[in-house]
Amino acid sequence: MTWSIINQSLEEADLLNQESIYALGNGYLGVRGNFEEGYAGRKSIRGTYLNAFHDVINIPYGEKLYGFPSTQQKLVNVIDAQGIDIYVGAAQEHFNLFSGEVVSYTREMKLNDGYTERVIHWKSPSGQELKLRFRRLVSFKTRELFAIDIAIEPISVNGEITIVSTVQGDVENYTAVNDPRVASGHAKLLTTQAQGSENGVDYVQNETLTSKLSVSCAAAYSHSGAASSEHVTEGNKINYKASFSSNSPLSFTKWNVYTDTLRHGEQSLQQAIHIAADLASSSSFEAQLKEQKQYLDDFWYRSDIVISNDEALQEGIRFNIYQLLQSAGRDEYSNIAAKGLSGEGYEGHYFWDTEIYMAPVFLLTQPDIAKQLLIYRHHILPFARQRAKEMGHAKGALYPWRTISGTECSSFFPSGTAQYHISADIAYSYIQYFMATEDVDFLADYGCEVLAETARLWIEVGHEHEGSFYIDEVTGPDEYTCCVNNNYYTNAMAKHNLAWAAKAMQLLQQASPERYAALIQQLELTADEITVWANAAERMYLPYDEALGINPQDDSFLRKKVWDFENTPEENYPLLLHYHPLTIYRYQVCKQADTVLAHFLLEDQQSLETIKQSFDYYEKITTHDSSLSTCIFSIMASKIGYDEKAYHYFQETARLDLDNTHGNTKDGLHLANMGGTWMAIVFGFAGVRIKPDTLSLAPKLPSDWDHYQFKLQYKQRTIEVTVAASGITLTLLAGEALTVELFNQPVVLQPNQSFSS
Repeated sequence: MTWSIINQSLEEADLLNQESIYALGNGYLGVRGNFEEGYAGRKSIRGTYLNAFHDVINIPYGEKLYGFPSTQQKLVNVIDAQGIDIYVGAAQEHFNLFSGEVVSYTREMKLNDGYTERVIHWKSPSGQELKLRFRRLVSFKTRELFAIDIAIEPISVNGEITIVSTVQGDVENYTAVNDPRVASGHAKLLTTQAQGSENGVDYVQNETLTSKLSVSCAAAYSHSGAASSEHVTEGNKINYKASFSSNSPLSFTKWNVYTDTLRHGEQSLQQAIHIAADLASSSSFEAQLKEQKQYLDDFWYRSDIVISNDEALQEGIRFNIYQLLQSAGRDEYSNIAAKGLSGEGYEGHYFWDTEIYMAPVFLLTQPDIAKQLLIYRHHILPFARQRAKEMGHAKGALYPWRTISGTECSSFFPSGTAQYHISADIAYSYIQYFMATEDVDFLADYGCEVLAETARLWIEVGHEHEGSFYIDEVTGPDEYTCCVNNNYYTNAMAKHNLAWAAKAMQLLQQASPERYAALIQQLELTADEITVWANAAERMYLPYDEALGINPQDDSFLRKKVWDFENTPEENYPLLLHYHPLTIYRYQVCKQADTVLAHFLLEDQQSLETIKQSFDYYEKITTHDSSLSTCIFSIMASKIGYDEKAYHYFQETARLDLDNTHGNTKDGLHLANMGGTWMAIVFGFAGVRIKPDTLSLAPKLPSDWDHYQFKLQYKQRTIEVTVAASGITLTLLAGEALTVELFNQPVVLQPNQSFSS
């Protein structure tokens, strides 16, 4: 059953979490796993989202200083088309799972088929009895489609069955005043511009208050014969009401189509109506399931990870991979939000999480999606250039810490704008993409420009002193230590960025002198400037403490007092919710992997001994209050031979949302952690690294497993990796012969042949 997520709980707290867990999406459209009929007055976070569809809201400040952003973008909860109410019998009793008797109830997400299902046997308070099956999908083929299919089998019903389907334009965003991870205001962001019915298709069109983006939803219907039906407009809501005989089973399919002016232009409403009408007349839910299955068969062939001996972990990793697929943007306007399309935590913003935790999954399984995620960053490059100027830099690109459409949305600069490392993180992802694909055209069209502008940033923000290059007053990944000099992670990533910017220009000049010349002219770039990048990389200061044999997190970190972990109550974690930031900044305490993360991403910059000693040091003072942390500690524990620790940390990542271990799954899924789970297996246990000229592997087998298996897409090849007690097998399933490294030794893989060791 590891291809299914099954649940039977109707507890209110569980239902809120399940709304996130059972969310469906396709990278463009996301729908939370709400019940069509609701919870009979119980709390629900009802939501439908279009990736990157946002409004602009003001940021309030008590004291607003220069360069603080005045506005931010916010993901909008759009038109609600989930509503379907069923009324049974002569008394027209409302079906819901909180009245009458629930004889049986099961909810399931089918990861290999791409849909969710609720199967219910219900008796009403007066004894009306029926069986129901609700199925829903968000199509991977038709990105605008969210379909709901209902099958009803009357067992003992006296009178008609009435179905009332709703398209609701009066919607609000969810708010939570006391949680900084969720927005506390601006709930009402849409106004209804049009609503009605056209040739049997119900529609609502809404517009955002400030950004003036429009979203349309059109709903068409196909069902078994109804005795009567009507379309009724009530304010911002359109109801479709159909009555059915209870003498035989009935079926009812609702075809919801979403469009928006970002992707569909000014004719978006007409497109929605046309697509919905066409689907209702020419398709079926079964046909959509077949297309969904075909798409996912190909996806899982490339992306599945097979684990032996542990069904809970197997279920967890497949769920995580599937949710990543559902969340990844596929156009220049969208990326992967911190919560994907499953909830409103962090207001739908994109962070560095995409490049460091999620893009690697797609890079080595679905490189076309990875490419699209990078194109988004190139699309917002003009905003990054402008932000650099706002921050006092003459040149370069400073990517926003959190954003949707490209401008900075972080109002708290110490753990927002000060995290300059995001520009190097994005550059790192471009470098990884090129090393894994050798896509010179992509380098010419997008990569070199991004690398050049981010390299320029480091020259602007850094400075030379006594022969070394320093970067002052920045924040690294650890948000419990802000605004410091020479954060090791930032300096190491900037060094990599600078060196590769110079190298990429050289590669482009060799591959395409004409395109190189055009880019040089476009960027007003000189050979001397490129040399400055290379020299700064060579002289980059990387903090090192001789006495401890570690890389200090920054210049002042080791001078601080260590946080009193022994006397900190469990209920005071995460610290960010219980202590003022300045209190936390004064201590040696890490929210998440920082220097340890740098050692993973750039392991060749330090010796294994330094990496090990740094791991030992930082492990003792890291709270893992961030969901981005334990996966990195798992990877590095594998690297240095702490196999039990590696497995322990991995277990903390694999089912974080399924088991709600951070207590906030209701606000949306932790997408970066999901990517981290994949990384903990592939980069951790299997020791995979993308090197400048090869793919390197150093697999080990966790003691609790008999074997594990996965595939990698690398330089237009498909490689299957099997790690078992009997040995390691590498099989080249597609593509030309390739040399890789296995435990630092070259191995030649031949097409359709296996190499075993």
